[in-house]
Amino acid sequence: MAINSVSYNSTLLNQSMLNLRNQMTTLTTQLTTGKKSTSYAGMGVNEGFAIASRSQLANISAFGDTMSNVKVNISIANTALQAMVDIGTTVKNSASNTQQELNSTGQTIAQQTTASQLSAMLTVLNMQAGDRYLFSGGAINTPAVATMDVILNGTTTQAGLKTVISERRQADLGATGLGRLVITSPTATSLQVTEDVAGSPFGLKLSAISSSLTGATVTGPAGTPSAVSIDLGATNPNDGEKVSFAFKLPDGTTESIELTASSATPPPAGSFAIGATSTATAANLNAALNTAVGKLANTSLVAASAIQAGNDFFNSAGTATGGVVNNKAAVPAPISGATLLSGAPNTDSLAANFVAGDTITVNGTPITFVAAGATGNQLNVTDSVQALLTKIDTITGTSTPSTISGGVITLHTDDAANLAVTSSNPAAFAALGFGATATATVPPLRVGGSPLGTATSLISGTPANTISWYTGEAGPGSARATATARVDQSVTVQYGARANERAIRSQVQTLAVFAAVTTLASDPNAAGQVQELSLRVAQNLLPQPGQQKITDIQSDLATAQQAVKDATSRQTTTKAMLQNIVDQTEGVSPELVASQILAVQASLQASYQTTAMLAQLTLTKFL
Repeated sequence: MAINSVSYNSTLLNQSMLNLRNQMTTLTTQLTTGKKSTSYAGMGVNEGFAIASRSQLANISAFGDTMSNVKVNISIANTALQAMVDIGTTVKNSASNTQQELNSTGQTIAQQTTASQLSAMLTVLNMQAGDRYLFSGGAINTPAVATMDVILNGTTTQAGLKTVISERRQADLGATGLGRLVITSPTATSLQVTEDVAGSPFGLKLSAISSSLTGATVTGPAGTPSAVSIDLGATNPNDGEKVSFAFKLPDGTTESIELTASSATPPPAGSFAIGATSTATAANLNAALNTAVGKLANTSLVAASAIQAGNDFFNSAGTATGGVVNNKAAVPAPISGATLLSGAPNTDSLAANFVAGDTITVNGTPITFVAAGATGNQLNVTDSVQALLTKIDTITGTSTPSTISGGVITLHTDDAANLAVTSSNPAAFAALGFGATATATVPPLRVGGSPLGTATSLISGTPANTISWYTGEAGPGSARATATARVDQSVTVQYGARANERAIRSQVQTLAVFAAVTTLASDPNAAGQVQELSLRVAQNLLPQPGQQKITDIQSDLATAQQAVKDATSRQTTTKAMLQNIVDQTEGVSPELVASQILAVQASLQASYQTTAMLAQLTLTKFL
């Protein structure tokens, strides 16, 4: 019987070698790729955690890209805002300089410096980050402001600031140059000062009168139009006794004229001569007052007029006007301040009632209706429309109370860009005359009527006849909310800005007015006009209590920047943890794989040697 050699194809040995070769291939691939497997099936039971972790890592990467863009925008915006702060400081210091000498252009060096600073500020406001205009609110593709030349000089068909200042100056000075005041002598021993027209927004407004003149009687301000008077009677005043007149100027400032009785010849400045009789003294007082009022009108009033013209032109105050609505009385009539917010049929109440639980939200602050016992930002459903208007004004902080007349409600605001009023009860809100949302309009104001010296009203400019200095988005709501970004799963930052925000607008306005005003060197009051204007410019560039400052905008952006920084820190930690999960699930240790390869190589080599020896085995060799 013959004995055959051991077969090379022995199933057991062959399978063992194949397993070793497969193991070697797998280990070599792991060493090359650093991964356990090239397929999910080979990753093990924890691959589900790795897949979820990889998804979160992708989100973190996307958040990282967003945060990079946000940080760039905030950084550029903050640099721009700091430049504005520095510009304001430069102009304030320049305007505060007591050396206000006029040059051949009718301006001071401080005014010319301000023109260059205004140009720089407008350039900053039109700054872009990438293709986004930073100070245009939601209109990211639109420049925020017009050029300095257009703002100051207008166009061929549209008035600029210089025109508006000139018109307002003529209206404030009046035809006689006395600030729209009329000075008369009702009797031989008296004089009276009267505003020329009741309700006119122009000129000097009487505020008070006081006197220490012996035997004199003062009255007012009283009457329509307002008037003050002083009657010396039969007694002459004594040397050094005074009479004082206080006036309110268009920009809200006050000025006084104090005149002193004097027996000196000639009487010194700021005084009037004591005559032989009280009749003569009254005539001297009348002449002195005319001179003093003329000087006040042509210095302080001119400066105040320019400032107010700036307010009219750059005006951010606005109104939201509803439609005409009636109550639900038996015979419907226009609603009034006394109309109730809720009432029975056939009563002076709104056509649709507010009920307990309803809200009216003003700039994000809700006014809640309750059945009774209202406190804080609450209203009883039986309160009046006037109570509601007062509550709205308290929230907006307007300096001009909202009104109702002829069934029409007019909401006033000092900052039209931030007025948005909505209600949870659309029917009752409509009964107030408003649609879904009440927002303000912001037209520039011009002097109405001709000739300008006798005009008695302001009218709204139109896009056809007056330029708009701000060209960005001016919708309701917070300027910050015009640019938002999600930087984490539950974190959204707001970093938008508008050039018409109060702090920025106020500085642009102040610089523009200072740069726009020119005087004539031949005018004896020119130096006084510039001096008074400079004082107002310096004052307006100081931080005003209760009003937004440019540094407040910087603080808002700093808060957003800190939120981004905190999110970055959290995501860095989370990213490391998630990457560790992925690495532990899918990754391999090169050192461990290398040692395993050596072990498999040794086993494979031994298997090859054993197989070779067995393949050569015969009966002769076996025996």
